[in-house]
Amino acid sequence: MAGRFEGKVAFITGVARGQGRAHAVRLASEGANIIGIDLCDQIKTVAYPMSTLADLDETTKLVEGLGSRMIARPADVRDRESLQTVLDEGVEAFGRLDFVIANAGIMPMFGPEANSMQCWQDCLDVLLTGVLHTVEATYPRLVEQGEGGSIIVTSSMAAMQPQMRTSDAHTLGVLGYSAAKAALLNLMQNYASLLAYHRVRVNALVPTGVNTPMIQNEMVETRFATANPEDIATLINAIPVNAVEPEDIANAAAWLCSDESRFYTGSAMRIDAGASLR
Repeated sequence: MAGRFEGKVAFITGVARGQGRAHAVRLASEGANIIGIDLCDQIKTVAYPMSTLADLDETTKLVEGLGSRMIARPADVRDRESLQTVLDEGVEAFGRLDFVIANAGIMPMFGPEANSMQCWQDCLDVLLTGVLHTVEATYPRLVEQGEGGSIIVTSSMAAMQPQMRTSDAHTLGVLGYSAAKAALLNLMQNYASLLAYHRVRVNALVPTGVNTPMIQNEMVETRFATANPEDIATLINAIPVNAVEPEDIANAAAWLCSDESRFYTGSAMRIDAGASLR
């Protein structure tokens, strides 16, 4: 399908479902080819089911159904070598790289392992170091091509405001998730400064809750059923919706990849339904 991104190539992490799938489908709908990775396995501290190979296959089918090509492989953003292997395969197949969406994430805020130091470490390893690995692996290619590009990292409103109002909400998972998402904004700004001369733009998406399996699961349902109302108040959107859709985030990412945003860099774009107003 011809479109704004005909002949362009995007590398997306966490592509098997949720926001990652929405990004892949949105860019493919306008002609981009996709290189994608996802863990497709379970991390012990995460108390909801994570993505599977079947999910990754479904994303590939959706992209190919739009007339684009996709190379999708299981890989772990915590393991730079496995990420690099898939990236290299994709760039060799498609001949270039234009967009990078560092989207892979976990949200082990609650559940039986949420107060363990391993949970804290998993948050930092996946959400922060995983993005570092993704950007470090990809930006040299964008610089080498000499045609600019767009790198997008996925942060969260948890980076912007406290997620704990009472001791009921205190877990190392909440702290790890929030700290990692906040640190991503600093990481993004440093890369934006570094790469601006090369016309490689680096920005962050900052969503409120997004209607994906990360929040549509038993862990979150149990949390909402038992939480102190004070802590639930940290999740209120000004626009009266409980969550936005993954396509809303993908629409913003498509703009950040387009020439329409060619001078937009170093910024945190909130798609928060007005959560920051509450």
